[in-house]
Amino acid sequence: MISLPDWVFGRLDAVRAWRDLADARVNYSVGEVRRPAWNIDLHCTALPGERPGPPEPEGPWEQACRLVRDYEFSPPEIVRALYDPAAPLLGRDMLLEARFHGLHFYCGVRVTEVVDENREGGDRVWGWAYETLEGHLERGKVTYEVVKREKTGEVLFVVSCHSQGAPTLGRVTRLGWRLFGRRTQLRFYRRCGRRLRLFVEAALHGEHPPPAPPSTVGRLVCAPSDARMHRSDALAIHRVAPG
Repeated sequence: MISLPDWVFGRLDAVRAWRDLADARVNYSVGEVRRPAWNIDLHCTALPGERPGPPEPEGPWEQACRLVRDYEFSPPEIVRALYDPAAPLLGRDMLLEARFHGLHFYCGVRVTEVVDENREGGDRVWGWAYETLEGHLERGKVTYEVVKREKTGEVLFVVSCHSQGAPTLGRVTRLGWRLFGRRTQLRFYRRCGRRLRLFVEAALHGEHPPPAPPSTVGRLVCAPSDARMHRSDALAIHRVAPG
């Protein structure tokens, strides 16, 4: 049995569940992705801007990149993540906790792409993407990018995604996904954008969001840093790799 300080995800042995991800594979192929069977989403949030030109030191673009790198933009009431911050970003395994109305699902993703480029037209872009692993509720890929339009100084947070519910879900889980999954997914994207904007604005005023240090289990950290366990979490129904 794990000790109480290790309960970052309620009663779950989170370290063991995270370690099991090493043997999991991405659970879909890009060739399968097409409408209408798949949801293809693009969400864009305007962040505080800068002067035109390259990103400013400690400016909005750099602050946003730091927060995106550490998964601090994720709203903890919807999705939390456990990962090894010392591991390279590319190839990093993350155990996600998706929270739906008293149901906590634990699913794996792997960072399969890191974006760091100047695009044609004058956009400076940094970000990364993860893809779903075997056992995940969904199949697909999410890309998180911080974009500075150097011609205008605009700074944007762009989330692009293709996804569908995993066809291997059990009947009860599949019904729950149909009732709450898509709605929660869209709410997650909206909350990510609003949360990142608030954190960048706070950083520009000399604050250091989020203010609390992250919960840890050994060398692993739980993100976002302000995610905390509550008494009600002990009553939640836990499902590991429900897909």
